[in-house]
Formats: sequence, C-alpha cells, structure tokens
Amino acid sequence: MNTMIRFTRILICLGLALCASYAGAETQAPTTKPQIKLYVFDCGILNYDDDTLKFFSVSASETTVRDLFVPCYVIEHKQGRLLWEGGLPSNSLTGAYGWQENKGWRMRLDKTFQEQLAQIGLGMDDFDYMAFSHLHFDHIGVANEVKGGTLLIQKDEYDAAFAEKVTVPAFKPELYNKLEQADKVILNGEHDVFGDGRVRLIPAPGHTPGHQVLFLDLNETGPIVLSGDLYHFRLSRERKLVPIFNVDKEKSLNSIEHIEQFLKESGAELWIEHELAQYEQIKKMPGCKLSPVLHCI
Repeated sequence: MNTMIRFTRILICLGLALCASYAGAETQAPTTKPQIKLYVFDCGILNYDDDTLKFFSVSASETTVRDLFVPCYVIEHKQGRLLWEGGLPSNSLTGAYGWQENKGWRMRLDKTFQEQLAQIGLGMDDFDYMAFSHLHFDHIGVANEVKGGTLLIQKDEYDAAFAEKVTVPAFKPELYNKLEQADKVILNGEHDVFGDGRVRLIPAPGHTPGHQVLFLDLNETGPIVLSGDLYHFRLSRERKLVPIFNVDKEKSLNSIEHIEQFLKESGAELWIEHELAQYEQIKKMPGCKLSPVLHCI
C-alpha cells in the first residue's frame, strides 16, 4: 500500500476517534442524583405517666421524656410516591391541646393526616406505595383510608396481622383490615422500593414479627434511616433497652446490632421516629419548614 495513503487513513481514524471522544465529553453531563422530597407530618403525640415507662424498660428517674412524637412521612421519588407510617387513627382527633385519656397514658391528634395532606395538594388516593414499620395502632392509624397504593410488608408481619387469632400486643385489626384486599408485595427481606437503592426497606424484627426500618438517600441531609420502633427514646439506643412488650427480645437485640452496623457501613444518620426532640431539630434544618407540615428536600 502506498505510504501516503496509509498515513492519510491513520490520520482519518485518529480524527474520528478524537471527534467521538470529544462528542462524548460534550454530551456527558456531570452525574447528579435526582431530588427526593421528604414530607414529615405531625400525626399525634403520646404522653406517658411515670409508672408506664416501665413497659419501655425505662424508669422515671432515667429520663425526663414523657411525650413521644407520632409521625407520618411522604417520600416523593421520580418513580412514584411512598407513604411511610400512618400515625394515630383519625378518630383520635382531639383538637389543639386536647387529650384522649387511657390508663397510664394519653394521646392527642390536632389535625388529621388527610387534612394536612390537602395543604400540599395531595389526597389519600395519591400514593403508589404504602409501607409501615409495623402494624401497631400508632403507626397504621390511616391505613384503611389509603386508596389504591400497593402495600409493602414483611411476610411475618402480614401473617401475624391476619392470623385467625391476632395475638401481637397493640395490633388492632379494625384499623388495618382493608389492607388484606389491597394490592401488595409480601417481602422476605430487604426491598429496594424504586430500584435505584435510594429508598430501601430493611427488616428489623423483634418489636413485632415483621418490623422494618426505612433507608433514604436524601440530597440535602445525606443518607438517613427512619427507625420505626427499633428505639423509642435516645436512652433506649444508648443502653440497647428492649421494651417488655416486644414479641422477641433476642430478635430485637439482633436487629439493633444489624441496623447499627448498617449505619456505620452506610454512613447514614438514625432518626428516632418517636423522639420529639429529633422532630424539633429537623424543623431547624435548611430547606425545612413547618406550616402545617415539615418539608425536607
């Protein structure tokens, strides 16, 4: 082959390669994670007498905390919308500063979840998915009001909740019985809700048979884990205290160890859902406001 022709072909090939490389550089924008929105709603307050704290394996002399926050969360992802936790039942509505009395404890709900949802233009039929850490009454209060969302639930939790005889403490089938007819995905372990690893359900059994926590990879705060009832008080975490009404103490301690290890490995921050002080701290975060809901992005 003529040397000049060969040299020309080499130059053409190099030129094409450089052009392709340059075009790729032009079209390849810096990778940024899509924004995930987190809305935190005030879905009630629980207040306990000194003697009642013993059920959480905490004594009155060990903590000054008597109020537990009851949240509901809405997660907005480009692939859909998830409801996490259902708060107190809507019929618990007491109005501002009112309390519904029970033996040794009381609860308050100032505004229903549905009323608060309307403030951001949503209704109870606007969820693609719903998931609850567990089915205690203060976590699934609005479960029967959700229309059309697919339920994501661990198999052990589902089996216990819909057994012929329900024996788990604080399970009230009349609050969640419509979930049996809902579209559902029965889980046997960790579940990636939207398929990109940024919203993940992680099993943490022991408090109830199929208790789970929620991992969120948020742009503004970094990764967090919403605790469910893995802990109720900050003291519970510090001392690894297991409430006496947990269904399995050994599994509870194993779940604590597993989630604490996950937090170390992922660098995620744990949000203790019932901790009122945590809620007050979140209100002060950049990008968050409370009127009437806390909106973190």
